[in-house]
Amino acid sequence: MGLFGPKKQSYLGVDFGSGGIKLVELKSEKGRSRLFTYGFQERMPGVEPVNMVDDPNGTAQILREMLKKSRTTTLKAVGGLPVASVFSSVVTVPRAKKEEEIREAARWQAKKLIPVPLDEMKLDFKIIDGSSSSKSAGAKKSKDKKDNQADKTEESKTVQVLITGAATAMIQKYVSVFNKAGLELTSLETETFALIRSLVGKDRSTTMIVDVGSVRTNILIVENGIPYVTRSVDMGGSGLTRAMGKALELGVKEAEEMKTDIKSVQTIYPGEGIPKIFEAAMAPLVTELQYSINLYAGQGEDNGNSKRVEKIILTGGTASLPAVSEYFAEQLNTRTYVGDPWARVAYPEGLRPILDEIGPRFAVAIGLAMQNVE
Repeated sequence: MGLFGPKKQSYLGVDFGSGGIKLVELKSEKGRSRLFTYGFQERMPGVEPVNMVDDPNGTAQILREMLKKSRTTTLKAVGGLPVASVFSSVVTVPRAKKEEEIREAARWQAKKLIPVPLDEMKLDFKIIDGSSSSKSAGAKKSKDKKDNQADKTEESKTVQVLITGAATAMIQKYVSVFNKAGLELTSLETETFALIRSLVGKDRSTTMIVDVGSVRTNILIVENGIPYVTRSVDMGGSGLTRAMGKALELGVKEAEEMKTDIKSVQTIYPGEGIPKIFEAAMAPLVTELQYSINLYAGQGEDNGNSKRVEKIILTGGTASLPAVSEYFAEQLNTRTYVGDPWARVAYPEGLRPILDEIGPRFAVAIGLAMQNVE
């Protein structure tokens, strides 16, 4: 049996990351997600292949062992597609009476934007209701009535569509892993939507999610629940591991263990602020985050609006390091905190210390499992 509770409809969220596998089983209880069990398997930096689904047999074997050890009770699973491997863009197309006409117009836009034949891609189109995305909280309020009417007329002629696409060949790799592990893959969705579901929920504030993985960092700017900026950059927690190993003359394994042991880091580098050893490694990421903020702000320039990020949510294993949120808040002059993906999940109070510790690493897996539970 799992951690607790009678058998109810439940789903697994399975996150394959370069740093290992995370899985969470959530059960539906009166419309709310309840934790049943969880598990994770970590990998040292530099282990190949970076994307675990490129080794379907080996990854499936690890997953089967995790399912047994975690005592999961369901075979229904939701998998996550990595942000770096998924195309995502918001396009503006002419408004039409029929939804299919809007989708077809968006498909033509996708054909111009995606550098591979569309018949090799699996595309999804989400029509964004209304035009709230073009109006931020900081929009100028001094426009006269005539200008506002002109804006509404222009807005009514167009509609925005979120296009998401993934290569069919990559999707088949994920399907193969789940099949070999004996799981029923109910759906695949991008990590983007899993992160929004677990960390943002119904909050309509303009939020930047920074998911610092082992090798890559995913940067999302979400407005009214829609990702208007989606980027993935080649930098992550392994860079901090290398920095620590070089400074302290440690091997990769020893440096990784020391980095993840928050108390040890605080002992070596007492006092406030991010450990000095990490500052040089963090600087390029700060530059990428500022670029993303500027990119988002530029989306409103054509309408004379001010688009700004209201807050930053950090997640991923690196988010647990001491003073990281304070460091980004100071560098980017924006309120920043570590996200809590368990916030809308019920669990025994006695588990809170360990769940708080591992929470940042489980944001994607939790969001995936929540897809069909709530």
